[in-house]
Amino acid sequence: MTHTVLETHDLTVHFGGLVALKRIRFRLRKGELRCLIGPNGAGKSTFFKCLTGVVNPDYGEILLLGEECTTLNSNQIARKGVGIKTQTPSVMNGISVHENIWLSARRKYSVKRANQVTDDMLSRFEISDIAGKLVSDLAHGKRQLVEFAMVLAQQPWLVLLDEPAAGMSSEEVNMIASIIHEINKTATIIVVEH
Repeated sequence: MTHTVLETHDLTVHFGGLVALKRIRFRLRKGELRCLIGPNGAGKSTFFKCLTGVVNPDYGEILLLGEECTTLNSNQIARKGVGIKTQTPSVMNGISVHENIWLSARRKYSVKRANQVTDDMLSRFEISDIAGKLVSDLAHGKRQLVEFAMVLAQQPWLVLLDEPAAGMSSEEVNMIASIIHEINKTATIIVVEH
């Protein structure tokens, strides 16, 4: 039987008088591909922000690989091997596509290995032709691809994808679906979509 890698117990978040999350109980097993679907305002992104240390819940706890990590910050969570592709691409606009991916890879790897990983990501996401372009000059769909490549460059074992196909062409959506299935062979994944 596959073991549990992520659990939440009674996770609750308030923003003033608004209850964003109420007593969320969630369990994810190693190797699962889970999709969270719901309308805007349902709390999907807030749930991800709790899992990644961006938002601290008002109540409840988060267990990652059996270890309580409710109050860890986003850097501490990332160091534990959790990667997130946010709803709005979190990229560095003033530098190139290549540099964005390379800097992400370099957080984990040597210069030589970061170069290899960057080349692999550029090829995998079919963005080698725009590697030298500033990210600020890209359309939203391409920015999404760059951020996804940045996340995978660190080879996380848990991948959180918040609306990964938003603003993409049908060809890009098909490629993303294929990549998600491919990485699910070695990583556990949660995808948020409407």
